[in-house]
Amino acid sequence: MNRPIRKAVFPVGGLGTRFLPATKAMPKEMLPVVDKPLIQYAVEEARAAGIEEFIFVTGRGKQAIEDHFDRSYELEDVLRERDKRDLLDAINSWMPKAGQVSYTRQMEPLGLGHAVRCAKPLVGDEPFAVLLADDLILAPRACLAQMVDAYNKVGGNIIAAMDVPREHTKRYGIISPGKDNAQLVEVKGLVEKPKPEEAPSTTAVIGRYILQPSVFRHLDYVQRGAGGEIQLTDAMARMIGEVPFHGLRFKGERYDCGDKVGFLHANIAFALAREDMQKDVAAIVREVHKQL
Repeated sequence: MNRPIRKAVFPVGGLGTRFLPATKAMPKEMLPVVDKPLIQYAVEEARAAGIEEFIFVTGRGKQAIEDHFDRSYELEDVLRERDKRDLLDAINSWMPKAGQVSYTRQMEPLGLGHAVRCAKPLVGDEPFAVLLADDLILAPRACLAQMVDAYNKVGGNIIAAMDVPREHTKRYGIISPGKDNAQLVEVKGLVEKPKPEEAPSTTAVIGRYILQPSVFRHLDYVQRGAGGEIQLTDAMARMIGEVPFHGLRFKGERYDCGDKVGFLHANIAFALAREDMQKDVAAIVREVHKQL
């Protein structure tokens, strides 16, 4: 029987330089899509997948994230006095319970693999999830919940996967595929950001992972790879053959919120998906389109 996925790691130590000057004093993970910050979407997705412990790997200037996942008694008192019950529920209904949230520091910006390695003392010896807030997914069922379903069937490592244009393979970790049933693809190899002509497929890894704890052993020995950083992809590649390893082509739409255009796209898509905003936003989109 596969051990349950109880813990999730959220690497949030990045500098967010692509969104300067907006991120000069605000973590990029706190950028709002409609009316919720990116990191809240990631936490809500994890909770919908049954996650019980939320581990944030932070860096300098990330105090706003800690404050967001804490109670604001002054604000709650004001809302309660003004009988704003709907807003009171909006700031508390998604909050993890006391003791479910923990933080650790990534002292140097050495990449995703290094950030995950920093969480080892808090994860311990059990399988865990990793969610990157930059990858925002609009789906009928939470992406991580879909991955947990697959994990419960096949075990091992599960990574979220999507097919991309060949010219975009240089932006992603790319899967060298084995058996492929259209939804679940066996991972026979992983290549970090290959040139399009050298990519083994067009099936890309995006920011959702279910990993066995043995990944920490490999992260201890991984050297700096692409971009001079410690790549999680390199450590995962060392696990191929040790445990079952699959990519899941999830049902849903992924938005790259680490990119300005992708971030704007996400705001429009998420607004259009809301009944309370859909009509007005659709009218704005049509009006803007006429002006082009």
